[in-house]
Amino acid sequence: MNAKIGRWQGAGLMATTLLGTGVFILPQVTVKLAGAGALWAWAILTLTIIPVTLIFGKLSGRYPHSAGPAYFVEKAFGRTLGRTIGLIFLFVVPFGAPAAILMTFEFVKSIHPVEGTAELMLQLLVVLGLFLVGRQGLQLSAKVQFALTLTVVAIVIALFAASGVHFDKLDWQPMDEIAISPIFAAMGIAFWSFLGVEAISHLANDFENPKRDMLPAMIIGVVLVGIIYLACTTLILLVPTESSLAMAGIFDKLLGGYGAIVIGILGILSGLATVNVYNASAARLVRSFSEEGLLPSSLAKVNNNGVPERALSVILGFMATILVLTFISEHDLESLIAWTNGVFVIIYLMAMLAALRLLSKRNLPLIITGCGFCLAMGYALGASMSYAVGLALVSIPLIWRQKKYLAAKQASI
Repeated sequence: MNAKIGRWQGAGLMATTLLGTGVFILPQVTVKLAGAGALWAWAILTLTIIPVTLIFGKLSGRYPHSAGPAYFVEKAFGRTLGRTIGLIFLFVVPFGAPAAILMTFEFVKSIHPVEGTAELMLQLLVVLGLFLVGRQGLQLSAKVQFALTLTVVAIVIALFAASGVHFDKLDWQPMDEIAISPIFAAMGIAFWSFLGVEAISHLANDFENPKRDMLPAMIIGVVLVGIIYLACTTLILLVPTESSLAMAGIFDKLLGGYGAIVIGILGILSGLATVNVYNASAARLVRSFSEEGLLPSSLAKVNNNGVPERALSVILGFMATILVLTFISEHDLESLIAWTNGVFVIIYLMAMLAALRLLSKRNLPLIITGCGFCLAMGYALGASMSYAVGLALVSIPLIWRQKKYLAAKQASI
């Protein structure tokens, strides 16, 4: 029998998914973009993602389904829109997950330089490793990821303690004295750190009691992650370093060395944990579509651990292909990240709109705030939203045509 996830394991799964590849990189990037304004960016982002998380938690607890947001949208607005959301999620994972692996390899390089064909071969070995781990199910992974989250928290606390936390040294400025544009730019990049809120909704059926445990697990995870990102950003502002990986340099300065190894290993494990959860989410969505006849029925088969293994292997096969193509074309990693963020803005927005129909009116303030968050992120991403919008516009007629075909086929039987 497939083991289930409890509340605290779910919180660890959520936190590690959000920390992912960005925990020791994104704070540094946001400081470059906005200086001390990066603290405002992280604070605003954390506060505004909480209503979105609350809505996802409520929807997941009430309507647990492996299709996640696609199922919520289908229940609210019909199959065409619901399956469109599912399809664009499937399209983005093979791009977003390789981007996460490429970011993870920045930590690998901080420990031992690797480049060229050797780097590609290692990336493909990682994909194989993700298959071997993913086919075992999420229960063990959730326990490991919870322990990993606690380790990251412990290290951040240790760094804070060693720094003396002299907040008076921060070049803190009131919001009305800081240029808004850099803060928006920092938020657009930082949004990558909160991709994963919707991924947990795909795993609702893996929880022991989704109605009881989903919402607290998601909120605990999001709040913890927001605090960690704010803490890391504060450390970067308080403890200047010339290291290309700022958090590793800070570790060396405050704790006496081995920063590249410690931060590198944690960054690698967190990055792979993120990719593992997205693979699991995408595989379960493929299984859901297969059971409904949208994809070949063979992809719906599960192994003894309750994992749709064939679907997982297809997802990972696409990932490996994208990694090879990225290596050959020397494609820009930042473009992959921006495109990924844009798709998730649409997924989050449609889930918020679905909640208008599926949840009670007392949730209206949360839903409106969630919609405002999505629109602000879309504005921050600017032209990068064109990929997401184009993907949706192409997907809708394809889904509509397939629905007509399946209806005609059913009628002829």
